[in-house]
Amino acid sequence: MGSSEDGDRSSSGGSSNYVLDIYPLSCYYFGSKDPLLLKDETLADRVLRMKSNYARYGLRTCVVAVILVELFKHPHLLLLQVKNSFFKLPGGRLRPGESEINGLKRKLSRKLSVNEDGDGSDWEVGECLGMWWRPDFETLLYPYLPPNVKNPKECTKLFLVKLPPSRKFIVPKNLKLLAIPLCQLHENDKTYGPIIAGVPQLLSKFSFNIIDS
Repeated sequence: MGSSEDGDRSSSGGSSNYVLDIYPLSCYYFGSKDPLLLKDETLADRVLRMKSNYARYGLRTCVVAVILVELFKHPHLLLLQVKNSFFKLPGGRLRPGESEINGLKRKLSRKLSVNEDGDGSDWEVGECLGMWWRPDFETLLYPYLPPNVKNPKECTKLFLVKLPPSRKFIVPKNLKLLAIPLCQLHENDKTYGPIIAGVPQLLSKFSFNIIDS
């Protein structure tokens, strides 16, 4: 067994829930599968699509996963890189009427598992760590909902997803699954965007328990 970086915190009353076990990257197998069909659209096209979907379905809700592994005795976040360009957390948009947990499990199975049509029962989705809001179609996402905004257009929710001691990650050939150290993400909006750059702060309440392989 590994050792907690902050044993006092885990032994205090009720705070043991904030100890997060993470396993070495070497415990996991990585393979590939057929590429996903990715939308090739301009920013104007995306705004038009969002407006059309909002008129039909209302608020757009996205769910994404915060998945951690250990490498060089440091916690790393798993990110998808699209077109050798931008980075994103695994996940995506919910279908109308779909629950957040089931939707995230579906998205994780589609992008990271062999069986895309499975029920996602092998994914352990934990607590919601944070939420980001898009007040209008053209605006950026914010980590809060301004009180004057009555009809936000998009909400992105970040969920902690805990990994088992081993599993297979099967990734579409046109995506890359990368493990990035938390220290590299912190306040690095320019490279990773504000949502990903804010993940280390969302995890600040946790002690990381590195499990030896």
